[in-house]
Amino acid sequence: MDLGRFWRHALMSPATAARSFSSPVLDSIQREIAAQEKRHSGQVVFVVEAELTTPQLWRDLGPRARAREVFAQQGVWNTEENSGVLIYLLLADRRVEIVADRGIDARVNAQAWESICATMQENFSAGRFEEGAIYGVRAVSDLLERHFPAREGAGNELSDRPIVI
Repeated sequence: MDLGRFWRHALMSPATAARSFSSPVLDSIQREIAAQEKRHSGQVVFVVEAELTTPQLWRDLGPRARAREVFAQQGVWNTEENSGVLIYLLLADRRVEIVADRGIDARVNAQAWESICATMQENFSAGRFEEGAIYGVRAVSDLLERHFPAREGAGNELSDRPIVI
């Protein structure tokens, strides 16, 4: 286990996540997800996790692997058109991961997802949590709109409320 990483997680707290992603910020992200989902038939889920548990760190669980677990736990894969996208932030590692369901992932190259993550990480590193999150939701929605445009009768399959775990 990487001791530096262990201490970053040990010193991180849910209170830090709550300060960075306060109720007004979460409300803003929720409104943005709801507005953007009117442009496409995909589903965007935004999750912030403050830190990993000691057992997860001992298993050397990386941000990407954890994002995949959260993707499954939140049922992002369970949309009608396989067009769900998880935007996952692991605060202690200062990492953003995007996990897309097979319908959208087959149409978007990895560099596009990585570019969105990099810009979000830059915003978060500068303390611009709301701006970084809004940027990510819009950028993901741009890709979803291109490949899964809005269609009549498409419902909201997953909650728009950001999740803090």
